[in-house]
Amino acid sequence: MDDRDQPLRDLFEYPLMKSLFGRRSRRFGRGMNIPSGPLAYESRHEPMPLSRLEESVLVAAATGVSGWSFGVPFGPLQPDSHADFTGRFAGRTYPTAAGIGTPALFYTDDQGCYFTNNRDIAPTRMRELRRIDDDAERIIAATNEVTKRVRDQRLDLPPTPPHVLPPNMWMANAEGSTLFMPVGDASEQFFGLLTLALRHGAMIVDEETGRSAGNLGPFLRSGLIDEEKVVTLGEFQRDTYETNCMELAMMGHNIMLTMQAMGLGGLFLAGINRWSVMGAYPEDGIEGLGFRFVEDHQGNLDPVGLDGIYEGLCPPYFDDMYEAARAFADRRHGPGGAYDPNTPGPWKNSAAVKETVEPFSDEFVDCLGEVAQYIYEKYGKFPGTTTTIVMPCYVQAVHIDTDFYDEHYDEGAYLSTHAEHMERWH
Repeated sequence: MDDRDQPLRDLFEYPLMKSLFGRRSRRFGRGMNIPSGPLAYESRHEPMPLSRLEESVLVAAATGVSGWSFGVPFGPLQPDSHADFTGRFAGRTYPTAAGIGTPALFYTDDQGCYFTNNRDIAPTRMRELRRIDDDAERIIAATNEVTKRVRDQRLDLPPTPPHVLPPNMWMANAEGSTLFMPVGDASEQFFGLLTLALRHGAMIVDEETGRSAGNLGPFLRSGLIDEEKVVTLGEFQRDTYETNCMELAMMGHNIMLTMQAMGLGGLFLAGINRWSVMGAYPEDGIEGLGFRFVEDHQGNLDPVGLDGIYEGLCPPYFDDMYEAARAFADRRHGPGGAYDPNTPGPWKNSAAVKETVEPFSDEFVDCLGEVAQYIYEKYGKFPGTTTTIVMPCYVQAVHIDTDFYDEHYDEGAYLSTHAEHMERWH
């Protein structure tokens, strides 16, 4: 590691509580300018992009695989087997509901736009990552392996409304900054939560009609679901969006805490138009990240995925939601899936544990598909009342201009890590 060794060693030894209580939005970076007002200031420094090491550390903090998840070990309805609710067994730096594990990360800097996706990290690689230790180089290398460039230039985000809120226009996506964009897949999240409910016999009801969400009569008659255990579509849709947002916000907070320990400035923000970021305005010459959009039955745009990169479990990537439900089931129980006994896991005898879990029955997958197809046909998208791809928040990282804070703020406006950053990291 040579000259990279010491800053990483310092980073891993930095106290958590100092990062927590030293966390601030330090927006003003090198090369920035506040044109007027009591804090008017023009930086005397040129914009200074983050180094590849600095970006890699922050990406690893947001998305890093830290070993095995321990899964959901027990469910009373299946007392003799391991519970089958976990979607992915990779342990991560952020939590996900029932290990469904849909989050990934886009980010942009002066050189391009990038995508980090370790949702389905290879089982052979997981064997190497199962240790829980502080090997920074190992974690960073594993993160870089699953990062690809998706554009050869900075995100083309105009610093004007409606693309950026006015208070952020002077600094959002500025030259020298790195803008992180956590992203989640609400379609897979919904399937994962729906699986939890159906495995416990829940009857899914559309509260707007008072009737079942789809033709669920056959599943009632077979005993797969129970008409006394009513759960409404609205509950699922709220839970899906809320859990997605919580997971992505925690990814952002991981970045923010790590920035304090590294001595980088920046902030956690939401004042950027996600449609502009994803690419809803190509007719205006704004390509964004290039997501595919469809219109729902109300004429509203819905981002369904970035072709070949990050695709939702819904049309146009599948012919219908029955096919999407089968693809979801295969991610759990198909070859290479979470419960495939031929893949490793966190236990001493992983094959024996996984063999206790029965694959979803054809009837169960049909039930998943029936509810999902009902939603798709009702709303023209899946899930119904939320976007398919979720991007609620951002984090921007910059090299802080300490001169600005020295001139305008009381002593203690930044941490010792900020004061020493250039010496330690550069």
